[in-house]
Amino acid sequence: MLLKMPEFHFTNKRRYAGATAIAAALFASVLAAPAAGLAQDAGKPVVIARDMDLNSLDPSRAFCDTCQIYLSSVYDRLVDLSPDNKLVPSLAKEWSTSADQKVITFKLDPAAKFSDGSAVEAKDVKWTLERLKNMKGGMAYLLDNVTSIEAPDAATVVVTLSAANSEFVGSLTAPYAGIINSDLVMQHGGDAGADASAKDTAEQWLLANSAGAGPYVLSNYSPDHELRLKRNENYWAKKPAVGEFVFLQTKDAVSQTQLLESGSADIATQVDPTTAKNITNPDIVVDTKPSFNMVYIAISPGAKNLPHPLNAKIREAIASAIDYDGIIDLTVDGKGKRLSSPIPTGFPGSGTGEAPKYDVEKAKKLMAEEGVTDGFTLDATYPNVNQYGVDYSLMMQKIQQDLAEINIKLELKPVEFSVWREKINSDGIPLTAVFFAPDYYGSSQYAQYFAMMDGTVWYKRAGGKADPALANPETPKILAEALSAGGDKSAELFGKLGETMANDHVIVPIVAPDAVLVSRKGVSGLRFSACCNIVLSDIKAE
Repeated sequence: MLLKMPEFHFTNKRRYAGATAIAAALFASVLAAPAAGLAQDAGKPVVIARDMDLNSLDPSRAFCDTCQIYLSSVYDRLVDLSPDNKLVPSLAKEWSTSADQKVITFKLDPAAKFSDGSAVEAKDVKWTLERLKNMKGGMAYLLDNVTSIEAPDAATVVVTLSAANSEFVGSLTAPYAGIINSDLVMQHGGDAGADASAKDTAEQWLLANSAGAGPYVLSNYSPDHELRLKRNENYWAKKPAVGEFVFLQTKDAVSQTQLLESGSADIATQVDPTTAKNITNPDIVVDTKPSFNMVYIAISPGAKNLPHPLNAKIREAIASAIDYDGIIDLTVDGKGKRLSSPIPTGFPGSGTGEAPKYDVEKAKKLMAEEGVTDGFTLDATYPNVNQYGVDYSLMMQKIQQDLAEINIKLELKPVEFSVWREKINSDGIPLTAVFFAPDYYGSSQYAQYFAMMDGTVWYKRAGGKADPALANPETPKILAEALSAGGDKSAELFGKLGETMANDHVIVPIVAPDAVLVSRKGVSGLRFSACCNIVLSDIKAE
């Protein structure tokens, strides 16, 4: 997922001082606009101060945290996720799965309609999912094992999979699976054919228009400034309480907090724990809860021009030399949890095994066994972001200090996210840091993204082609068994898979930062969702 970042600071005092000019400018721009605040009866919008990371407003091309909020508000999916992570009907009023878990039949709700008043039909579902799959980017992996999508009548959709997948229906709660008004988008360049990635030209139109069946519609998008959503007055289900939301581009936590304190914003979703701790305004409510988000480092044994092979012992040495608790205290004021594997707490299979221990002597011994007690230097290019309250430059400087104890020198290179993405997907980066938020409630996404097996994102980024020894032949077998089993047996197998990923020491979880939601009094219904980040339709404002 993408970001734009503030510069880092070592103390909270400096952090406040460094943001003054930015916050003042933002405050002035907000004052120049129509007044915000909570007066919904006066028709004023609810303003969300956020550092927006939007890469697209097209469901088939988007991949970011703000994208999750936008898409889940504008494009209803076949199924939704309840606050307690249970699947609930949405556009599909019911569904059934064959005994072999390869064929899923959805029955659409006859009341469902798009924002232009036209009915949501099976052809729209078929077109949408085929477009996402054939776009071959972003979240297309959600449909990798789909072999066919049929619409035998206007109210029925039949999806056939290449292999059993007990989590497939759950994966459709991902905002990127939001159903599109196919007739409308095809009029503006939309294409769902096998070569959609080359032929589809609808993205530009979707930057100024929406074509969903969700509770909100796009009102205006001004990149690097604001995103406006207004209530869909044709919404087919329960209409949301808030008539309009404005996302105001606000770079850092301090600026977001200042806008809240001035009354120019109502909600901030990226305030770090340290900044939140210093809020004393009685009109501001701070809610901190455990999250499903993960901050991690990644080691790429197949990156080009390595000074020494990053084999299993060296990777274990790196994992053992990191002072995890010290990083958590430094970056999020202790408001975060360790993870034993890349599967976050609360997901099936999480909590199996032990998190890596901070053991410098063990790390030195492993380095000696490899004959590199004098160490070496590694390129550590990373996205210059502040995500989930973690300042990446601050974190990487601490990791740099930790690894210096075993004579591994990190050359820290903070870059824009687009630069990082290009480098990690080409030559690779020996050691980097990034983050992950779930796209739906299910553990298969972590295997499909992080596991060392052919076809996953991090197998490629870790240099699997250059170092085929990274692949564990048991991993795809365990995943297939987990997806065939379901229930407690599935969770047990995902736990085994999580341990396998952890023991590879390619993906090394650093912290699951607590989620911090900050709002002005009068806002209710604000919560984090495992699929959708923030659910706008749940929010009420007095």
